[in-house]
Amino acid sequence: MFLGLPFILLAAGCSTEEPEMPLAQVVREPQNRPTRTPPSRPVPRPQRPPPIVETPAKPSLAFRDAVAVQTLLDRANLSCGCDDGTMGSRTHTALRAWQELNGLPPSGELDELTLTKLGPLDRAFTTRVVTAEDHAEIAPVPRTWLGKSQAQRLGYETILEAVAEETHAAEDTLRALNPDATWPNPKPGTLLTVPNPKPFPIRPASRIAISLSLKTVRVYDDHGALLALFPCSIARDKEKRPVGELKVVNGAANPNYYFDPALFVDDEEAQTMTSRLVIPPGPNNPVGTAWISLNLSGYGIHGTPYPEDIGKTESHGCFRLANWNADKLLKMIRIGIPVAVER
Repeated sequence: MFLGLPFILLAAGCSTEEPEMPLAQVVREPQNRPTRTPPSRPVPRPQRPPPIVETPAKPSLAFRDAVAVQTLLDRANLSCGCDDGTMGSRTHTALRAWQELNGLPPSGELDELTLTKLGPLDRAFTTRVVTAEDHAEIAPVPRTWLGKSQAQRLGYETILEAVAEETHAAEDTLRALNPDATWPNPKPGTLLTVPNPKPFPIRPASRIAISLSLKTVRVYDDHGALLALFPCSIARDKEKRPVGELKVVNGAANPNYYFDPALFVDDEEAQTMTSRLVIPPGPNNPVGTAWISLNLSGYGIHGTPYPEDIGKTESHGCFRLANWNADKLLKMIRIGIPVAVER
């Protein structure tokens, strides 16, 4: 039986982190003082230069092409994470897998043969109109655990966040593709150029392999053919990284999350609690929009509210995916399939 229908969630104590604040820039005073003008002569006032008005830079052809390549790889379930227009290690890994599947030398580079095989890059984009319904669905997400537990749903906070997740893109990608939009909440009727990650296939999986060193989740069929490749985050603490053979025992779409304060000993709010809290579902739920239980107590594969942080070693032991990749994986697997965790 394949998943994709609601299942009971036995959630684990996975955590997220706030990004570090950027360092302040240091402004130094000029060391050479100007020579004083004799008082008998009038001192002319220096003319102020006109104010510099910064406008968002339009994306270069190279940037747009890179976003297109990432989007086309994503359609093949070979994910680069958030499509950001940067040809980094995750994009090279996904491209190498695509080349192998398509009978090309697996260089991981965008050579002429690979570009020809990928086809026209412009087909990776589409247009998307911001609607009044989009605006009606956004709402602030409480910052405290108690506040989260009292919300009806943990949805998107901005149009930018919602469209970025819908299109599997980094938020800066949408800003660059649409420099004239009034981000983060363009008004209804705004026409956006966005990556189009659809259509993508959903095929039955027979096994999953998780690489701790590469931070990837690979999905295979009955014949050992690669069906999907997803970047993931792993536990910061090496002692909490399980190695060996596991299996899928349960799964849920749009799960609740059960916050156990005993698992968050460094959390000031958790120290004041005496009982667990039920955190409602939504893309900003701590485990995102999908949960897959493994047969090791407290461990699972799940989504995240912070897709741009995927690839960092920041979890309590679970394996995090971008929400869209967790959703895909949930639809591909069935209870009982093996999950090999490799160093």
